[in-house]
Order: sequence, then C-alpha cells, then structure tokens
Amino acid sequence: MELEERMAIVVAQEELLKFETFTCEDAWELGKVFVADAMDNDLKIAIAIKSLSGKTLFHYALEGTNLGNDGWIDRKFRTVQYFEMSTLRYSLFLKKRGATLSERGLDPTQFVACGGGFPIFVEGVGCVAAAMVSGLRDVEDHEVLIRCISKYLSVEDVPRYPIV
Repeated sequence: MELEERMAIVVAQEELLKFETFTCEDAWELGKVFVADAMDNDLKIAIAIKSLSGKTLFHYALEGTNLGNDGWIDRKFRTVQYFEMSTLRYSLFLKKRGATLSERGLDPTQFVACGGGFPIFVEGVGCVAAAMVSGLRDVEDHEVLIRCISKYLSVEDVPRYPIV
C-alpha cells in the first residue's frame, strides 16, 4: 500500500472518530473500554488519556508493562499535543517528506514518530485531549486506539490501517 493511501486511512480515522463532548467521566468510560479490550485480548499495554493541558484523566498499566511504557506514553502525548494529530499520521508526514524529528526541530527524547497516540476531537471545539497506548508494535498500539474509540463512539466501518 502506498504512503498516500496509508495517510488517507489515518486522516479518515481522525475525521470519523470525533466526540460530541468529552468530560472527565467520558475519559473514565473510554478508559474502561481500553482496559476491557486489553484484558480480553491478553495485551500487555499501558493506556493513558490526558487533556491537552497535560492533566491525566485516565491511566492504567496492565501486568507485563513497565516504566518504559510511561516514557513512550509521554512522548506520544507531546506529539499529539503539539500537532493535534495522531502520532501515526505525524510519522507518515515525516516519511512523505523524508524528514526526521530532529530535522524538524524536535527532540526525539521528547517527541515520537510512530503510532500509539490519537487526538480526541470534540465537534465544533477542536482537539481537547489525547489517548495513548504503549506496549505493542506501534501500528498495533494504533489499532487498539481505533478499535476502542470506535467501540466507545459506536462508529462502524472505520477504515483500518494495515498491520504487517
């Protein structure tokens, strides 16, 4: 699959998975969907949802995760916070331009160019939060995000990014 096709899938996911509102209670309920999915699929992942200001709204680390997962979550959060797009989309953006984080003036110890961070957009408001998953391959982290947010929002037929 071509880079442009992959980018179109991720852009479509971001367009389709928008919230009407997003409160602390919504973060709690969405977080529980993530945890249930992880337990049902025996995933050893850490999950976080943070407001764009950086306030932690939800965090859960399943058995088999470690402090390193939190480091990845922090870097994924900063990338979503800074660009208001998924980390996978930003990774594809860099690939399309043949650029690196450093070449774009970003510290790779603070930002990341891989899947696993997804913006929480509220209709008519914009990006208000971010959800992050860490513990699998980056495209698998992204798939967990899409699967769980789709389920929470009851949005069917969301295009899926290929996992190879």
